[in-house]
Amino acid sequence: MSAPRPSMVPTTPMAIAPPAASASSAARAVPEAVRDAVAAALAAAGTRVRRDEPLARHTSFRIGGPADLFVAAMSVPELQAVLRAAHAYGYPVFFLGGGTNLLVSDRGVRGLVVALAKPFDFVEWELGGDGGALRVGAAVPFKRLVSQTVAAGLAGLEFGEGIPGTIGGGLLMNAGAFGGEIGRVVTALEAVDEGGERVLLPRERLGFAYRRMALPTRAVITAVCLRLARGDAAVLAAAVADAKARRDRHQPKGHPNAGSIFKNPPGAFAGRLIEEAGLKGARLGEAMFSERHANFIVNLGRARAADVQGLIDLATRAVRRQRGIELEPEVRFVGEW
Repeated sequence: MSAPRPSMVPTTPMAIAPPAASASSAARAVPEAVRDAVAAALAAAGTRVRRDEPLARHTSFRIGGPADLFVAAMSVPELQAVLRAAHAYGYPVFFLGGGTNLLVSDRGVRGLVVALAKPFDFVEWELGGDGGALRVGAAVPFKRLVSQTVAAGLAGLEFGEGIPGTIGGGLLMNAGAFGGEIGRVVTALEAVDEGGERVLLPRERLGFAYRRMALPTRAVITAVCLRLARGDAAVLAAAVADAKARRDRHQPKGHPNAGSIFKNPPGAFAGRLIEEAGLKGARLGEAMFSERHANFIVNLGRARAADVQGLIDLATRAVRRQRGIELEPEVRFVGEW
């Protein structure tokens, strides 16, 4: 694995929009003239800019209104130029990632939505007798990285079998399952901050906690450095097979969804609380609490963000009333609400 240059701080695809209820920072009304100026500046620099891009095309929920501007960055230098242009005009930016774990408003996102294109899908390996050091692009699918590391006899990511989305998005929420979390094997992140500067953030500055990571700067993650221990390939493959079987038994299939809707409260399971409240299978419009696992909301075809939000509010109130427990969303609310 090639070491990061001293002048940059590894991060993951930029996480400029705040999480959950405050994620509407990229929803402020922006004058049309500013949007036009930013679009012109990006186009003049050779960046392909899409106006009014439907974000339902880019989310696992298949829900979401238009982004004022949308860019899929092809390289770190292009990403730097895009962020510098937006910063120069004070234009809000939201990093999309793989589009999982998000609920995008029916009204869409005011500002610039940035995704990372295929060149950010790479893995660099440095293997030794005791394990391996990896440098992984933020656009690498989480599930594929799990398969590759297990095949190489490296332990530490087998919990992630079936976790949707990309490594970059998984980092922002410290994705985990079955007792494991990606934050435990991270050594550093590479990123580009909102001013367009490359940064390298060591693990101790990342504030990993349950289903969250606290970036000390507003930045887009471009790559992550991982350290994995040597393991027995057969044992690791068995752990992955067990994780897959457990997901297949309990998680919904066949309908778009965004993964777990709520975080598990201390000492409890969100899905069980929702089921005890009588909401398993509850439906609003074409959004429904899954009949297989109540902590999933599925899109039956033409669900709106407002339908999903209504079910989330319904479950929050019901569990608070019945058990005195405050459910905290794991899915992030994005856009203009």
